[in-house]
Amino acid sequence: MKTILHASIVGITALVLGAGLAGAADKYNVALDGTFAPHAMPKLDGGVEGFNVDLANEIGKRLGADMDITAAQWSGLLPGMQAGTYDFIVAPTTLTEERSNSMLFTEGYLNTDFQFVVKAGAPEINSLEDFKGKVIAVNKGSAYDKWARGLTDEIGWTIESYGTNTDAVQAVISGRAFANVAGNTVSAWAVKKNPQIELSFLHPTGRVFSMPFRTDSVELRNRVEGAIECMKLDGTMAALSEKWFGVTPAPGSAAVTVHAGYGQPGFNGHEATPHVPSCE
Repeated sequence: MKTILHASIVGITALVLGAGLAGAADKYNVALDGTFAPHAMPKLDGGVEGFNVDLANEIGKRLGADMDITAAQWSGLLPGMQAGTYDFIVAPTTLTEERSNSMLFTEGYLNTDFQFVVKAGAPEINSLEDFKGKVIAVNKGSAYDKWARGLTDEIGWTIESYGTNTDAVQAVISGRAFANVAGNTVSAWAVKKNPQIELSFLHPTGRVFSMPFRTDSVELRNRVEGAIECMKLDGTMAALSEKWFGVTPAPGSAAVTVHAGYGQPGFNGHEATPHVPSCE
């Protein structure tokens, strides 16, 4: 799939030379959760593959450094980084105000929204209210389970929980549920693999996936962000989205939008001084 990418630098009002990619180390120790498809998942011949694996390796290439990628449990990733085991984390990490109080983050590189999946050919859904009277399957205990149950009285839907999101999707395929709701990238991956289902309503959250760093790693954060910005501008980020999710990023989405300064505007750690990405 070919995409003509219209990425723009938001809010840059002055041409200030960026820090560029100079000074990068020869190797970075990074980590991710190797069981979160399609961001990272085991390969049949060993190792891991996925969107964030490709993203990490591309960043290393642009920094002129090898990426030593460790696949570990999610619960140990951020503590491991804070302890110095990892230079930064390449797993998809939702940027929150609480997290920005104790870590540095790049600007967002993907939106993390709530995406509904329905059986192929199901009626079009244009709002949450259109799910009134429908059965919605969710992964038990997930953020989507909690969110959907909190709206039961308002929307008038019925929520059924399953042990895994795969089971929840199967409930849609078998007709036990009208729709499944999960993260947009996970839902896109499920649809990409199974022609019996299709993407339906997208509920935006305003949140993004971002890369976390220790608070003493300002220069490294800025170098990595420079690489991410260039990937947005030259279409590499969009190409990775198409490869792993089967989705072309929308104009204005995190995958194609470069912000002024370093970090995500509105969060702690954001440096507002504009710069021009140093892309080669």
